[in-house]
Amino acid sequence: MAVSTALREWVRAHTLGVAVAISAIGYALVLNAFEGIVPLFPSIGESTVRLFSTVIVVINAATLTALLVGVYYIRQRRIDRHRTAMVTAVALELGFLVLYLWKVGGGGELYIEASGLFRLAYLLILAIHLVCSALSVPLVIYAVLLGMTRSPAELEQTAHARVGRFAVAVWSVSLVLGIATSVMLRIAGSELETVGAIVLV
Repeated sequence: MAVSTALREWVRAHTLGVAVAISAIGYALVLNAFEGIVPLFPSIGESTVRLFSTVIVVINAATLTALLVGVYYIRQRRIDRHRTAMVTAVALELGFLVLYLWKVGGGGELYIEASGLFRLAYLLILAIHLVCSALSVPLVIYAVLLGMTRSPAELEQTAHARVGRFAVAVWSVSLVLGIATSVMLRIAGSELETVGAIVLV
């Protein structure tokens, strides 16, 4: 108990720095999965890659639902339920991260087989999705750390609400577009490639 209290107080005193550090670790893990610098996951076959892709879509839909529920509860000033919904969203996203890193690092990435306008639309949506995903990471982590280390009264004196609104908006767009790209892959068809670099074309 004393250790957890001390850790909470330390995070409370260094919230921004901890958020930056966690974000950097997350970015490094994703980059490592794409570049294969340090193999962290066992190899998987194409069928498992496609299975993971399907599960990831389900997780993203559940995460989006939890986010929207959390927004509803905070607007109703039901703080405890808001916190539960947001913690659920973060927990789901951690599950997504594990599967995503395993899928890419252990199997590869699925690339769309379409051409023409459909491919162009897919790449545009994918690019926006990736930008929103990257932007949402530090915002979400910072808002969550603020929320987990302070009381509701104390949060009113922080940037939690302002950062949280922006984080939810960017994260929601990322989730919606991530689901959209997955649907487009299924419509147009896709091929599995071992990822050696982050590419869009």
